[in-house]
Amino acid sequence: MNRFAMTAVLLSCSNVFMTFAWYGHLKNLSHRSWVIAALVSWGIALFEYLIQVPANRIGHEVMNVGQLKILQEVITLSIFVPFSIMYMREKPSMDYLWAGCCILGAVFFLFRRKLFGA
Repeated sequence: MNRFAMTAVLLSCSNVFMTFAWYGHLKNLSHRSWVIAALVSWGIALFEYLIQVPANRIGHEVMNVGQLKILQEVITLSIFVPFSIMYMREKPSMDYLWAGCCILGAVFFLFRRKLFGA
């Protein structure tokens, strides 16, 4: 697997953990104190970091830091939207579409030299 694809796969996996660490406690631990929720979230976040750090190191061999960040944001939105709709039962809105369009614009500007050789 090439470095770009490996980075995207690892960042996707780490993002699943990150999303549950950041937001899963709102559904699963809302009846517990925030300290318990924070400790559980930190435990989940450990797995996220164990995947995210190697992903960024691999990705930095073929992308600059700005490209890595935008790739992460695309992945975050791609995972967060289904999570919020299916797991958290939030109602989708047009704001998700507009946020996605803004991120696609960022992707274009940060990757245009790789895509178009300019």
